[in-house]
Amino acid sequence: MSALEKSMHLGRLPSRPPVPGSGGSQSGSKMRMGPGRKRDFSPVSWSQYFESMEDVEVENETGKDISFAKWLLLHEQKLGCVIFNYSYTFRVYKSGSEGPVLLLLHGGGHSALSWAVFTAAIISRVQCRIVALDLRSHGETKVRNSEDLSAETMAKDVGNVVEAMYGDLPPPIMLIGHSMGGAIAVHTASSNLVPSLLGLCMIDVVEGTAMDALNSMQNFLRGRPKTFKSLENAIEWSVKSGQIRNLESARVSMVGQVKQCEGITSPEGSKSIVEGIIEEEEEDEEGSESVNKRKKEDDMETKKDHPYTWRIELAKTEKYWDGWFRGLSNLFLSCPIPKLLLLAGVDRLDKDLTIGQMQGKFQMQVLPQCGHAVHEDAPDKVAEAVATFLIRHRFAEPIGGFQCPSDPRYPVTWTASLDYSPGDVDPSPIPSAIRC
Repeated sequence: MSALEKSMHLGRLPSRPPVPGSGGSQSGSKMRMGPGRKRDFSPVSWSQYFESMEDVEVENETGKDISFAKWLLLHEQKLGCVIFNYSYTFRVYKSGSEGPVLLLLHGGGHSALSWAVFTAAIISRVQCRIVALDLRSHGETKVRNSEDLSAETMAKDVGNVVEAMYGDLPPPIMLIGHSMGGAIAVHTASSNLVPSLLGLCMIDVVEGTAMDALNSMQNFLRGRPKTFKSLENAIEWSVKSGQIRNLESARVSMVGQVKQCEGITSPEGSKSIVEGIIEEEEEDEEGSESVNKRKKEDDMETKKDHPYTWRIELAKTEKYWDGWFRGLSNLFLSCPIPKLLLLAGVDRLDKDLTIGQMQGKFQMQVLPQCGHAVHEDAPDKVAEAVATFLIRHRFAEPIGGFQCPSDPRYPVTWTASLDYSPGDVDPSPIPSAIRC
């Protein structure tokens, strides 16, 4: 067969399937944009989704004012050096000027930026204010004793931030939390740390399934990359691995999850540092010192090639996991305010919540075809569910022509028999407390 004939036959064959990228997943390959088009994994600024950013100063753990820290910071700036780190600030991102405040708490390892796309979606549907908070040891929040991630401490942090922002007369507030943040929202509500609390929402966190998952959490964390070559590389991994199934959200969210390795400002800057170490080693005549410097060289080479790492080592927080989730279902059910539970699958319900839902103690909506990061994977659907909840309870007014998608007399869209089917309605009597 001639070369021309081979060419003609090959031209009739279907194109080869795309070669999966390293660490890619089935969900990642489905999101490909077609031949010849590459997805943009570049990071996006928070300012495209939030109106403002603020570092909120609060009282420290002993309840004393941090005015001394301000004085110390002023003198550090004059001297050009750090005397002692007394900073105790919480990073918040804000949008909106009227209506109730939606105080958003992210999951473990994430940051307030995970709520970016959701914020844009909810602000366009209902009149409200957004305050997305970086919890301690996460994002850009700076506190002393940052390794204390107990549920009690983080719940107090939330209360302190509300007090620092609004004083003794806070506006109506609805707590919305994802995963770990959902657990902290419940602990905050049950401890009455937010006096103006009007509603509570948990996203994909249930005591039973959370406790069962703790046994495999360390294996999951060990399976993640420890470093990334760039922000683009981190964003690409998050999408292709299925950790975040929405590229738009990943481009802004991953910025809050990773940081530059210490001592490295850029791959170019790290090169000169490594070369300096090599030159010193060549001049060194003693073998033991040479070995030590070679180790430093290897460490710096690793940082040069992978200058980004996780902001928080979640594996080291294991001792707090049990305290986040144990007893969570009963705490959630006991909160005497309207409650909403959003899940990625009805199979996540435990016994206590199943009974509580059938008794009409909270509203629930299942958002299928989402991963664990429900508010990132389907921000529009989550925004619609939250907006509907706010409107039905007359906590907020709709804007932009938004209308509740179903009959407002019914609080949920699933059946009491757990045979979930979109559009089904719980046939059990609806308590007057949750009627509009």
